[in-house]
Amino acid sequence: MKAPARLWLWIGGGLLVLVVFTAVLQAINNLIWQLSYLLPAWLVGPFTLLLFGGGALLIARVAWPWLEGWRRQRGGSSGGGTAAAAPPNNRQEAAQQQLQAVDQLLERIRDAVQREALQQERERVAAELERGDLVLVVFGTGSAGKTSLIRALLKDVVGRVGAAMGSTDACVSYRLRLQNLNRGIRLVDTPGILEAGDAGQRREQLARKQAAEADLLLLVVDGDLRAAEQEVFLALAQLGKRLLLVLNKCDLRGSDEERRLLALLRRRCQGRIAPEDVIAASAAPQSVPMPGGKPLQPEPELDALLRRIAQVLHSDGEELIADNILMQSRRLSETGRRLLNDQRQQDAEAVVDRYSWISAGVIAATPLPGIDLLGAAAVNAQMVMEIGRIHGVSLSRSSAQELAVSVGRTLASLGVIKGGMGLISASLSVNLPTLVLSRGVQAVGAGWLTRVAGRSFITYFQQDQDWGDDGMQEVVQRQYDLNRRDSALKSFLSAAFNRVVEPLQRQQKQEQLPPRPEGRR
Repeated sequence: MKAPARLWLWIGGGLLVLVVFTAVLQAINNLIWQLSYLLPAWLVGPFTLLLFGGGALLIARVAWPWLEGWRRQRGGSSGGGTAAAAPPNNRQEAAQQQLQAVDQLLERIRDAVQREALQQERERVAAELERGDLVLVVFGTGSAGKTSLIRALLKDVVGRVGAAMGSTDACVSYRLRLQNLNRGIRLVDTPGILEAGDAGQRREQLARKQAAEADLLLLVVDGDLRAAEQEVFLALAQLGKRLLLVLNKCDLRGSDEERRLLALLRRRCQGRIAPEDVIAASAAPQSVPMPGGKPLQPEPELDALLRRIAQVLHSDGEELIADNILMQSRRLSETGRRLLNDQRQQDAEAVVDRYSWISAGVIAATPLPGIDLLGAAAVNAQMVMEIGRIHGVSLSRSSAQELAVSVGRTLASLGVIKGGMGLISASLSVNLPTLVLSRGVQAVGAGWLTRVAGRSFITYFQQDQDWGDDGMQEVVQRQYDLNRRDSALKSFLSAAFNRVVEPLQRQQKQEQLPPRPEGRR
C-alpha cells in the first residue's frame, strides 16, 4: 500500500514542477515580447539578463540567511556536532567522552606548563580506564595502626612499623588477590594524617590526593572519633567514594567495650556510611607472656574486615571502578575548563585594556566640547566582537552594535557616566592648564568608561551570553563599583596620566612656543 502511494506522490510532484517551469518560461517569453516594443532589438537581451540577474541576487540575499539557519539547525539536530553527541550507555563511555572533551581543551590551552600537567593527568586517567586492579587506599593517624593493618592483610612484613607518627613518609602500593575475585587489589598505604608541622601537612595533602583516585577507602581508628578525625571522616565521605571505618586494636579492650565503641561509631557515622561498614579488627595483637617460654604471638583478627572487603568488591567492584573513573575524568575536565576560562579572562582583559586606551586616544586627539560620552566612551562594536570571539562566540557587527548600545544606555541610566566623569575630574584636578584638564578629563573618562563596559561584557560572555537573574543593570553597576575602588582607580589613573595627560601637556607646550626668528636655526 505504501509503494503505490509514494509513486503517486512522485508523479504529482513532477507534474507540479512541470507546470511551474512552463509558467516561468511563458512569463519570460511575454517579458521579452513586451521589451521588444519598448527597447531596440540589440538592448533586449542584455536588459533581460540584467533584470533576471538582479532578481536572482535579491532572492539569494534574502534566502541565504534562512538557508544557513536551517542548515545549522539540521546539523545540530542530526547529531553531527559535539553538542549533539549521543548520550553514553554506561559510565565507561561517559568517562571516555569526558576525556575527549579534555583533548579539545588541551588544543586551546597556550601555557606549556599547564598544558603538560593536564596532559599527564589525562594520560593517567586514561590508563586507569584500562587497568585491571581495584585501588584500596588506607587512611589513619600514625598511631592508629594502619601500616600494621596492611602488613597483616598482606601476611608479610612490608616495612618498618613503629609507634612514632610519620613512619610512612610517602604513598606505598602493594598488590594482593582475594579468592573468587577476578580483579587484583592494589593496596595503598598513605602517610599518617593529623601530623604537626609543614612536613606533616604536605604528607596529608599527598594522602588526600590518593583518596581522590581510590575505588574503596579504609579509615583506621583506634577508638572513638576525635574532633580532627571526625573532620577527616566527613571530608572522605564527601568525596562520593565507598568508605569503610575500621576500629583497630580491639585486642586491647574487652568484648563489651568493643561492642560499645562499634555502636558509638555507627551512631556518629549514621547517614554517611552503612552500619555494616564499621568493622572491628586487631592487626597486631599484643603478645601473651608464657611462663618459662617464648611469648605467644596471637594471629591478627581480620576475618570480619576481609569478609566485608570481599563482599563489597564482589558485589560492587565494577561499579566502584566505573564511578571512580567517571569522577576523575569529570574532575579533569573541570580542571581543563578552569584553565581555559582563566586564559580567556586574561585575553579578554587585555582586549578591554587596549580599547580603553584607544578610546582615550581618540578623544584626546579629537576633543569635542560637550561630547556624548555614551557613544564615545562606553564600548564599541569591534571590542564586543573580539571579546565574544575569545569566548567562542561569533557575532555580526550589527549584533555587536546592539549590545554596545544597550550597555551604553545602561551606563547613562545608572548615572555611571556622570559619576565616572566626576571621579575622573576630581582626581585630575591638579596644577594643570585648563585646556589640558578639560581634554584630559574627557579622554581619561572615555577610557575608564570603556573599561567598565568592557568588563561588563566579559561577565556576559562568561555566563554564556546571559546577564544573570538581576539583568544587565546589576552587572554594570557591580563593575562600576569594582573599578571605582581606590586601588583600582588609582592604578588606572596612574597609567592614564602617563599615557594621556603627559602627552597632552607636551603637545600644549609645543603649541605655546614662540615662533623661531627668521634666519636662526
